[in-house]
Formats: sequence, C-alpha cells, structure tokens
Amino acid sequence: MNAVPSARQVIALLEKFSPEHLAIEGDRVGLMLGTLDKPVKKTLVTLDVTEGVVDEAVQRGADMIISHHPLLFMPLTEIDTSTSKGRVIQQCLHHDLTVYTAHTNLDIAPGGINDWLAEAIGIQETAVVVPTKKDHLYKLVAFVPEEDTERIRRALGDAGAGHIGAYSHCTFNSEGTGTFIPGDETDPHIGNRGEMTFVAEKKVETVVSDSQLADVLQVLTDVHPYEEPAYDLYPLSLEGESFGLGRVGTLSSAMKLEAFSNHLKEVFKVDGLRVVGDLEKSVTNVAVIGGDASKYWPQALAAGADVLVTGDVKFHTAQDAEAAGLALVDPGHHIEAIMKAALAERLGADAQASNYNVEINASAHATEPFTFL
Repeated sequence: MNAVPSARQVIALLEKFSPEHLAIEGDRVGLMLGTLDKPVKKTLVTLDVTEGVVDEAVQRGADMIISHHPLLFMPLTEIDTSTSKGRVIQQCLHHDLTVYTAHTNLDIAPGGINDWLAEAIGIQETAVVVPTKKDHLYKLVAFVPEEDTERIRRALGDAGAGHIGAYSHCTFNSEGTGTFIPGDETDPHIGNRGEMTFVAEKKVETVVSDSQLADVLQVLTDVHPYEEPAYDLYPLSLEGESFGLGRVGTLSSAMKLEAFSNHLKEVFKVDGLRVVGDLEKSVTNVAVIGGDASKYWPQALAAGADVLVTGDVKFHTAQDAEAAGLALVDPGHHIEAIMKAALAERLGADAQASNYNVEINASAHATEPFTFL
C-alpha cells in the first residue's frame, strides 16, 4: 500500500532535479510559509501565490502549494491583513497550507523551465546562455567485498555517481585484498573481534559531482555491508557540468521573424507580443530565457542567437539589442506558466515511482495581469 508522504519527502523529489543550491545568490527559494514536517495528500503547483490561487488550493483540499515566483521575495516589516499579501499569508496559515518556492533553481535546472520553453518553441541542440555555476568533480574510490560489488556499484550509479558525458554508471574495478582487525566494540560483517581478517575485495572507482556527493556517500553508507565503509575521496581538476540561465539552439528550419513571432503566439497562447527587429529577418538560432531577462541580450548575441525570446523588455534595452543586430520577442513574463503542468507531471511521476500516495495538480487559476486590446 502506498504511503502518504510528508511535505519534506515531496520537496526531496523536487530537489533531486532542481536543488536549491542552483539558485542565483540572493534569490528567495525554499520554504516560504508553514512546515515541511506534515503529511501531504494533495499539492498544487502554481506560477504565483495569489488570493485566487490560495482559494483554489483550499477548494481542492491541498496541503501544500509549490510556486515558481516567491511569495515572500522582500523581507516583511508587517503583515497587514487589509492588503492582498497579508490576506494571502493569513489564509495560508488559517488553512495550514505549506508554501514552497523553486525560483531561479528551477530556471537553471536541466529539464526545468528554460528547457520546457525551448522544447515548446522547437529549439534543438540547446546550450546554456548565461553560465552561473560549474559542478566540481570528485573521484570516489570504494572498497567492497567481491560478493557485494554489483549491488553497490548499481546503487552508486542510481544515486548519480559515474556520469561522464552521455554515459551513466561509469566505474573502474580492480581486485585486491582488504585487511582489518575488528575492535572490541564492533559487530563485524566479516571476521571476528581482535583477529586479523583478510577479505577478497574490489576497488570501485567512479566520479561524483559536488551536487550529488552527499547523496552518493549516504547511499554508500546505507548499502555497504561494513559498519565502517572504507572509501577514499579525491578532488579533481576536471570541470563538471555547466549550469545556467536560458537555452540557445537551432530551429529545424529557418523562419522569418514575423512568422516566428506568430508561432510563439500559438505556442504560448498569447493574444499579442512585442517584437524588436526587421520582421523579414531570417531566424535560425534562437535563445530563450524565461522571466525578466532582457539584460542578458549581449550573452545571447555572443552565443550566436538571431533572436532572444524573453519577457519584460525595457525600452532602452530594446534599442541597444536592435542596434547590435539582435532581434527580441517579448511574449510576456507569464509564459513561465508552462511550469505548472510540466512540474506537476514530473513530480507526479516521481511520486508514483517512490510509491507515494499524493495527488499533484497544476493550478487552473491564471495569474497573468495583462490584457491585450
């Protein structure tokens, strides 16, 4: 029978692919309101936490709201319940709603918002536009009994060790003999207290990124038969995976800027958008950065983009980009709402795989403040 997870366990599923440490420094991510130490039967995924979204969460019987935009971005000096923000907080507390935010970490995460946007647009062979972090790599060398090698090797790979390019579960294995004398307070898996023990072991070498290191070491401790697993850990000079904002890649075929802009209207179901540049310009290389990211137009241009798709483009920024030869298309900040269904589907699948009895829904409440006339 599937168990009802805690809010902390649901967030652990989110953290596996969108960890908080990926967020840009100073960004407000994580727990906004409530507690993670409570059972969660229903979760609502939303772009923003507004009064309408909270009403929807209450009507659906949700225990937790996961948002992209932070409920509490700036420090509070007071909670005035005559204001919309105050009422949102009041209602969340009254109905025991936990509120958790994944903001720029979800923007940056592989398989997160910018990848969802790129896929929807039809951008192929993508790369990061604005690098923000590179993983440091370590070599993990574990010493394991021969009969346990395959089980431990598989567990380490499943936990994230051994990723080299498009390959996973990469290891190097060599044979040897382990020796030890169990102490008086031990309960040895092999051997007897006070006696020299010789064990046929294998040395399993693999690579681990710092973002996966804690999980991998915990798995090694959990699955290793020894009370005190023996392992070495070495920092490497090799660079790990690069993380960052936005994605840039190519369309399957070139389009005129006007046709591309109309394509975006259909993809994101918007009634209007703003375009900067010659509508007859041919567009092949496309960059997309969700949210308010027009300030990164130089990086998009340097990455070879013909056009940058982003929201909240400012007047002088548009002039500068146009003068440099980069087209801009602004379909609005709200296109990030693509994360509602995508994240609900991802978390729902992961919860099912973990045998969690939890319902995860995308909010049906629109938080777009603009109307096109």
